[in-house]
Amino acid sequence: MKIRKSNAADRTSNHATFVLMQKKFLKNLALIVFLNLLVKPFWILGVDRSVQNVVGPEEYGFYFTVFNFSFLFFIFLDLGITNFNNRNIAQNNQLLKKHFAGIATIKLMLGLLYAVIVFCVALLIGYRGRELYLLAWVGFNQFLLSFILYLRSNVSGLLLFKTDSLISVLDRVLMIAICSVLLWTGIFGGRFKIEWFVYAQTVAYVITAFVALMVVLSKSGKLRLNWSFPFFILILKKSLPFALLVLLMSFYNRIDPVLIERLIGGSLGKQQSGIYAQAFRLLDAGQNFAFLFAVLLLPLFSKMIKEAHPIQHLVKLSFSIIITGSLIVALTSLFYGKDLMLLMYTSFTGETTTQYMARIDLSARIFHLLMFSLVAISANYIFGTLLTANNNLKILNIIAFTGLITNFLLNFILIPRFYAYGSGVASLSAQGLTALLQMVFALRILKLRFSLKFITGLLSLVLLMLFTGFILAYFNFSSWTVQALIMLAAGMVLAIVFRLWNLREFYTILKER
Repeated sequence: MKIRKSNAADRTSNHATFVLMQKKFLKNLALIVFLNLLVKPFWILGVDRSVQNVVGPEEYGFYFTVFNFSFLFFIFLDLGITNFNNRNIAQNNQLLKKHFAGIATIKLMLGLLYAVIVFCVALLIGYRGRELYLLAWVGFNQFLLSFILYLRSNVSGLLLFKTDSLISVLDRVLMIAICSVLLWTGIFGGRFKIEWFVYAQTVAYVITAFVALMVVLSKSGKLRLNWSFPFFILILKKSLPFALLVLLMSFYNRIDPVLIERLIGGSLGKQQSGIYAQAFRLLDAGQNFAFLFAVLLLPLFSKMIKEAHPIQHLVKLSFSIIITGSLIVALTSLFYGKDLMLLMYTSFTGETTTQYMARIDLSARIFHLLMFSLVAISANYIFGTLLTANNNLKILNIIAFTGLITNFLLNFILIPRFYAYGSGVASLSAQGLTALLQMVFALRILKLRFSLKFITGLLSLVLLMLFTGFILAYFNFSSWTVQALIMLAAGMVLAIVFRLWNLREFYTILKER
């Protein structure tokens, strides 16, 4: 009898935790998505797009290449500490006070290491003059961003998702305010320079870092920087598997524009990189939304796995929301990508109509590929996060290395022949392969499965959306914006009909106490 009572109590406890974690996920996902929808569209379609239109694709391509080059070595600013810390604090809240000062000191030391590595490699590959100047500022911004992410890992590790959500959009709000003044008031006189864009990032990151630091200090107490070599070695040993994973993923996610610019060379290389940036901008926005899932899920998965609570339903819930959403966006983009590029980008001084349309056409074709990459990236954020929480880092690193090799080989083969479009093909191939491998291993290791009904629903959604798109294109009864909105709405209705988005389940989870 006692065993039965114990089992019943365990089931009750598991159910309570299960409901609580799902409720936390849905409520905070709604909040963070709402905040990002308020801020990110204006940032992407208003400020960031305007910067590229004002400075031109070649100048923006110059910045985009330098930025992505600096991002390749981002891991040396972190060495996996942020992901390790997020998982660790979620499982052991009391370690915040013990570890915070020591890890903050390590982060400062890693900033110096990053600067040395980035500038040495930059000099080796031929960066000089203005390239090095811009790299110095962009590299400093990367350090600030890395420190902000570390501070946020403490906040989200404590499951303070509302606070973390506000901090996550603060830098963009500040940059919108600063860049709006620089772009549209003419208060400083002269034509907008790409360097101003970088300076605005610096100011926004400094203020955000200060705010995040104050939040963490309110939980950890006073910060006293100290250097402890044994502590440094201990943290590095625990975080290095995370570091290798981030390094590999950074390379196959961000190497494309660098390879485009270096393999093609000259002004054509910068121009092709700028065209790739046009298409990449909305993928980057989509990635940011997908990343929100990982931010919420890593501490939740970590806590549930440690306490041996079932995770099947939370995995399915998060996967169905993000994959269905990304598929709806990708399929709509397939039909209206060129119209969207025409809306977003204008011709610049000295560009003929023929050159402008060729640029738009190429960016639209790349955009189609990258939007389907978003579906794969979204899956990676679910299953990669799940494997990270379960500490299956060796498997993740092997998968990431496979993705990196695939990306490199295809880029070296395709870029010389197809330019930026070839890089888009390489990106989609690498992202699709890693998503498939992560899904297979996650389902096998954690003994999870998706029902035939769920898989059939996804396939039906894809087929019916394609049918809708072709019907709308055939009759062409209204403007492309109206047709695109109809297609998006149709996708959402189909998601509800096939119960990929189960509104009744969402309501029940949010209502249950």
